[in-house]
Amino acid sequence: MIDKLSLIAVYPEMLLFIMACVIAMFDLGVKGKGRTPTYVLTLFSLAAVAGLLVSYALTGQTIYGFDNMVVSDAMGNWLKAFATVAVMVTLVYGRAYAADRDMLRGGELFSMSLFSLLGMFVMISGNNFLVIYMGIELLTLSSYALVALRRDHPVSIEAAMKYFVLGALASGFLLYGMSMLYGATGSLNLHEVIAAINTGKADHRILVFGLVFVVAGLAFKLGVVPFHMWIPDVYQGAPTVVTLLVGGAPKLAAFAVFIRILVEGLLPLAVDWQQMLMVLAMASLVIGNFAAIAQTNIKRMLAFSTISHMGFVLIGLMSGVINGHTQAAGGAYGSAMFYVVSYVLTTLASFGVILLLSRQGFESEEIADFAGLNQRSPFYAGIMAMCLFSLAGIPPMVGFYAKLAVLQALLSSGGAMSVTLAVFAVMMSLVGAFYYLRVVKVMYFDAPVSTQPAVTAALDVRAVLTLNGGLLLLLGLVPGGLMTLCAGAVAKMLTS
Repeated sequence: MIDKLSLIAVYPEMLLFIMACVIAMFDLGVKGKGRTPTYVLTLFSLAAVAGLLVSYALTGQTIYGFDNMVVSDAMGNWLKAFATVAVMVTLVYGRAYAADRDMLRGGELFSMSLFSLLGMFVMISGNNFLVIYMGIELLTLSSYALVALRRDHPVSIEAAMKYFVLGALASGFLLYGMSMLYGATGSLNLHEVIAAINTGKADHRILVFGLVFVVAGLAFKLGVVPFHMWIPDVYQGAPTVVTLLVGGAPKLAAFAVFIRILVEGLLPLAVDWQQMLMVLAMASLVIGNFAAIAQTNIKRMLAFSTISHMGFVLIGLMSGVINGHTQAAGGAYGSAMFYVVSYVLTTLASFGVILLLSRQGFESEEIADFAGLNQRSPFYAGIMAMCLFSLAGIPPMVGFYAKLAVLQALLSSGGAMSVTLAVFAVMMSLVGAFYYLRVVKVMYFDAPVSTQPAVTAALDVRAVLTLNGGLLLLLGLVPGGLMTLCAGAVAKMLTS
């Protein structure tokens, strides 16, 4: 018999799974290029799931279910709510784009988006190695299908094949590392794993050996160097709406998995995995920023930019444990969570502008396509400039405070390398500012290639984009609310 608490813990997943199946069946009877009924039902379903998750998060309760294999806590519920909203916004921005490219012949875009979101939910809720692995595989299999959704486009098919091959390799790393940890501790449940490590009976060499493979597999999912090879090709090759589905909400789930496995399951090994994260962070900051300078395709530029931003997230994650003590963990991991949320918010707006500037037969993805955009559409140029300023970490945008919070957490750790790494991160941010400001210069000071006015989006799309851009400024000016939410959610997770 399944106890009531177990069901309560997974009500959001159950609702999402049921609606994904219902939408897949419902779409069989839908006609029309835009799949409007399917689209509306999908948004209503996601809104209901998001509302349920917010109600769970506000209670602040932590519920374990299915013999401690899943957990429903404040941090997980907020991350799932943010991921749900991110998928909603992506579909709002991308429906017209998908319709123009004949990607809505069926409802696969909507149903596969829901199944990928379900994979994120399972990843975030997992308190067991196999549950987390199942969530990762559900997300990645759905992502492979979405990247190849434009079946008549050779570049998309090539990107899907590269993604599949490298993703399979990373999954093998992750599963092998988990098997080593299981062999050393005798359990797959994270609470039992950490208890076994604390007893000191587990062989430390086997633990570290398994840890290396687990970190490598997780690093691929987050897209950090040297496991970043798929990011530029998938970002550029996938249809832009799918690029946003792959590059937005999944970052929240990847962050949650890092927290679940490394903090909740392997915290006694922090001295080992923090050193690994430091190396990955420094390599990501260097490769991501310098490689982005050479790009002429804005999607590929933002792909390398993503790699550098994930380096900042790793800096936050490596700053929580100081000489074996976890007093600073809440602030450090809270700053990393704030960074991921603000990054996803900025990514939604930037790719939203790219989607809305595209039209049938034309992909607005070269930096040269943005020449003179301010003369053609001051609205789109203004939103894109705000996104670029935020990504560069220029005040008063939210990206500035996100970088500041992570660097404060790093300096508070007081480690031997903390000041050096902080200075290094700031220097790499200055390098990054060059290629972001280059696009602003192209939009505002270069002569337009075309005098044709930018495509006017529907009123609801413009409203969502305006709200999205406004939040970048509002959260930069008043970041306290979101920062308190993130730090509080992480603190409750650490004490549960």
